[in-house]
Parts: sequence; structure tokens; C-alpha cells
Amino acid sequence: MGTVSTGATMSIDGFIAGPEDSGFDLLFQWYGNGDVETPSGSPTIPPLRMSAASTELVRDLRARMGALIVGRHLYDFTNAWGGRHPMNVTTVVLTHRPPENRPVADENFVFVTGGIEEAVATAQKIAGDREVGVNGGQMARQCLEAGLLDEVHVDLVPVLLGRGTPFFGQFAGAPLQLDGPVSVVEGTGVTHLRYLVRR
Repeated sequence: MGTVSTGATMSIDGFIAGPEDSGFDLLFQWYGNGDVETPSGSPTIPPLRMSAASTELVRDLRARMGALIVGRHLYDFTNAWGGRHPMNVTTVVLTHRPPENRPVADENFVFVTGGIEEAVATAQKIAGDREVGVNGGQMARQCLEAGLLDEVHVDLVPVLLGRGTPFFGQFAGAPLQLDGPVSVVEGTGVTHLRYLVRR
């Protein structure tokens, strides 16, 4: 089975969102500050226009990605990305309450209720030998605590949010040292870092 990774755009002070889901205009400036266009898999999200370095990294990640795992909050907050995640892969949604107006599983979204272990197993079955991506925040923390996470990807932006949603927050087993960075890519307004989780 493929690698299980988590990734997020993060402020210098460690937040992936500001208070009450704010700050995305600052965190995601790098998605639109370049000259190279990359199409979105979502029908409602426009193409990205990033630097050449960021574009190459994002295209490589999309080529490796086989499935994603997100929580119900993000699914609802984005209005299900208009029906398809921008990375153009099947998204596993971990939730206590699957939506009543959607099938439990189709080529766009699969809803699971059995916890992070079931979510990862479901995503790995969908992805096959390709990578499984786990959303930052609660999903990343749960995956780390379950011993299922292999890599951590950080898109570090020069912004201080002061407070908000941390990448991991408090987690069982802290402190934990990571190996790396095993990769550093300098984009425009963002530094892309990749770390390995020590077993």
C-alpha cells in the first residue's frame, strides 16, 4: 500500500486556519501569486496560478495521490467543493452523520463512521499503491495517534495568525521528533517542507 501523508498550508506560528475559519486569504496567497496555471478538479474552484516551483510540486503530488481523508466539518465548510475535490481524487469523509441527500459511496465521496482506522483502510483500498492524503487538524492528529501516518508536508507561509486551528494540536505521544526535512522547495511566498514520521 502507498504512503499515508498529511499536508497543510501553515502560518509561521503553526496554524492552518485562523479563529472561526478565517485567515485563508493570507494562508493561500501562494495559490494565485504565480504565472503557471494548474487546473482544478473541482467544478467550482478556479485554476491555480502558482510559481513554477510550487506548480511542479503540486503536480507531482497530484500524480502520486490516490485518495484523500477529510472530516465532516471541512466537507460542509467547502460545500463539498462543488461535488469533486480540487485534487480530482475520491475523498473519504470521516463523520458521525453521513449526509442524507447523498449516496454513502460514489466516485467522488465515500462516507465512513467507524473512526480513523476505517477511514485510512478505506482510502488505501481506493488508492491502491498510490498515496493517501490526510487533512490537517483533527484528522492528522487522529492518524498520528493511531500510528498510521508516514509523512508530514508543510506549506509554510510568512504569516502570523496569532490563534486558530493548529496543524496537529495536542496529541498523545508528544513530543515526537520527525526526520528531515527530506525535501525543501522554495516557492513564491511559501516554503514547501516534507518530513518523515519516525517509527
